[in-house]
Formats: sequence, structure tokens, C-alpha cells
Amino acid sequence: MKIKSAEFEKSAPTLASSPRWTLPEFAFIGRSNVGKSSLINLLTERNALAKASVTPGKTKLINFFRINTNWCLVDLPGYGFAKVNREERADFNVAVANYIEKRDVLIHLFVLIDSRLTPQRIDLDFLRWLTGIDVAFSLIFTKTDKVSSAVVQSNVALFKKTIADFMTEMPAVFTSSSTTKKGRQEILDFIGQELAAAKGA
Repeated sequence: MKIKSAEFEKSAPTLASSPRWTLPEFAFIGRSNVGKSSLINLLTERNALAKASVTPGKTKLINFFRINTNWCLVDLPGYGFAKVNREERADFNVAVANYIEKRDVLIHLFVLIDSRLTPQRIDLDFLRWLTGIDVAFSLIFTKTDKVSSAVVQSNVALFKKTIADFMTEMPAVFTSSSTTKKGRQEILDFIGQELAAAKGA
């Protein structure tokens, strides 16, 4: 998979105001300040395509980026520090919950996890909620350049062990760094495979 063009399409506050098209979408979500914008910029090799904020939780809109004219990357608002559990319907962001549950062109959801940290309650609670939604997802551990490879491996292993308690099938796992470009090609190749599969379906 090679990205030849990447253009900002629009920002939408709700699912209803999202683009009405048939382009397959790949969305990115994670706790505030996990590096979603940096990862999108890395994948597209456009330094300012997605604007990163120094203030966690500042991004409130769903941002759409048209890629190679025929598919789309979606930057979802971070889920901040709100409480999410099975009983409460994703109070982290109603618009985001609606998008994940009802967006029929959403092919895959990438959940970003900070590789520097041991499993965080907010990420685990979000994943518990996500297991009840019919959407394919995988995990991307970000900021791997900020700590040693041993710390990254330990945190990833502990995270996988923790979620195995409530997941029947382990999602695909990627590691990335916007500084060293680690993981870029692996993620793009995965997206390419998913696009091909969706086209052949």
C-alpha cells in the first residue's frame, strides 16, 4: 500500500453530518494525547495533515481525510478520562459511539495504546465496550521510541494478557513511532489487505 494523495475532507460533530459517500473508512481512536494525529501524519507522510493538540481532549470533531481519492482515514476524538463500562452506553462521546456502532462504511477501527504505560483502566473499559460492537478492530501501541524495547515488549505482553480475560480472540497488534517511522509500512500493508478483502466481498 502506497499513499499518493491525502486531503482533508471535513470535520463533523455528529454521525449525521459525516460525509455521505461509499468510500471505505479506517478510523483511529484512543485516550487523549496518545498520538492519533501524529500517526495519521506518519502514515500519510504529511506533517500537518492532522493537527496535534498540546491540550489533551481538545479535539472534539470527527475528522475525515480522503486517501488516494478512494478510501478514507478518520481521526476520532480521544476518549479523555471519562468512565466507560458495559452498562453505560459510551458516555465518552455520543457522536463517536454512534459513528462506531452505525457507520456502515467503517471497515476497521485502530485503537491506539500508549506503549510507555502498563494497562490503563480507561483503555480496558473502552475495549470491553467495543467487544459488544460488531466492528473489526486492532491495537496500535504508540510512542515506542520514548522507552526501551524491553519496556515496550513488557507492556504489550501485559496488555494482551489482561484483555485475554474478556476477549475470545486476540486482535492484531502493531507497534509504532512517529519519530522513527516504526510500524508505518506494516499498518499500511494491513490497510491494503483489508481494502482488497472488502472490494472482493
